[in-house]
Amino acid sequence: MINREYLAMLGNKSVIRELSEYATARGKEIGYENVFDFSLGNPSVPAPDRYRDISIRLLQEEEPLKLHGYNPTQGDPRVKEKVAESLRRRFGLPYTPSMIFPTSGAAGAIAHALRCVVEPGEEVIVFAPYFSEYDQYVGRTGAKLRVVPAKTDDFQINFEAAEEYFNEKTAAVLINTPNNPSGAVYTEETLRRLAQVLTAKSARYGHTIFLVSDEPYRDIVFDGKTQAYPAKFYPHTLTCYSFSKSLSLPGERVGYVAVCPDCEQADKMVPMMGQISRGIGHNCPSSLPMLAAACCLEDTSDLSVYETNMNLLYDTFRELGFTVPRPGGTFYIMPKALEEDAVAFCRKALKYDLVFVPGDGFRAPGFFRVAYCVDTEKVERSLAAIRRFVEAEYPDR
Repeated sequence: MINREYLAMLGNKSVIRELSEYATARGKEIGYENVFDFSLGNPSVPAPDRYRDISIRLLQEEEPLKLHGYNPTQGDPRVKEKVAESLRRRFGLPYTPSMIFPTSGAAGAIAHALRCVVEPGEEVIVFAPYFSEYDQYVGRTGAKLRVVPAKTDDFQINFEAAEEYFNEKTAAVLINTPNNPSGAVYTEETLRRLAQVLTAKSARYGHTIFLVSDEPYRDIVFDGKTQAYPAKFYPHTLTCYSFSKSLSLPGERVGYVAVCPDCEQADKMVPMMGQISRGIGHNCPSSLPMLAAACCLEDTSDLSVYETNMNLLYDTFRELGFTVPRPGGTFYIMPKALEEDAVAFCRKALKYDLVFVPGDGFRAPGFFRVAYCVDTEKVERSLAAIRRFVEAEYPDR
């Protein structure tokens, strides 16, 4: 008999993917350049030339069997050393190669990190709005996901509401900053307060509550600012990173987990992840992309495009009367819909070939996500369509 649980999931496809498929189909009718598809968070700028050049050099100079063979279970030592050295220099924490576990992207990193610190029947807290795939990431560990309601004025952590979500079953907190879908960047003040809460709750319940920090957008931050590093504020942190956004390499599926040096049983975490790989199939990430990325750890694509796009959309939404917290990073913005039902709002937008994602799946009902990782020229053309949509559908706004 086939697995009934996964069979049932076929009828519950991702709204984001469904909208992306709609946009592709609509594009075949009217030309994709005429569809303002803001559904999918797929980087729109090319990878750096340096990444390409290093990849070519590796192909030309490395011994083929060494380059294309299986990686060691706990990761290529060359990659681990470079990642640890970069983290030491950037964030001032004494990482060593033994604390780095290369993975198949941030998804693979979260899959390993959660299984290290969570057992079936325990609970993981997240703060809305959050990436909807966390439902699967946490649920597949056998743990229960508990969602703290959003603080919608700025999308920082809603500490007042969070208080009632902690209990003796709380094993971990999963955060994402800069945040998909809101674009919020957790401030140093927010991270300090979170560390204080986790320290107090760990003491109260007699066990460590771990922090799993999902950071693929770490390098996409606006206004000349930087993202404060969560592990600097709380020692029991497992940092999950991907090169998908900083280097525009989502198809390469390369990332890592970095175990904070002062984390409880830090010396056991990476060996445990090697064992976890045996059961979840994320073992031995791609050799060539990982080696090339390890040579570009502090390079990025031209990420300035995203700030340009954000400002265009933010100013237009504000001009049209939307309530919209200004993003501090990523390539997402999350305005409040002009009616209570964001699903209905987004459905109306489709008539103007505007593809937005309702916030319900991110646990932010009444809001909608706009992924502006598209060419700036297309963003500029979309502004007229947004105005037509709003003026026609919501004349009394």
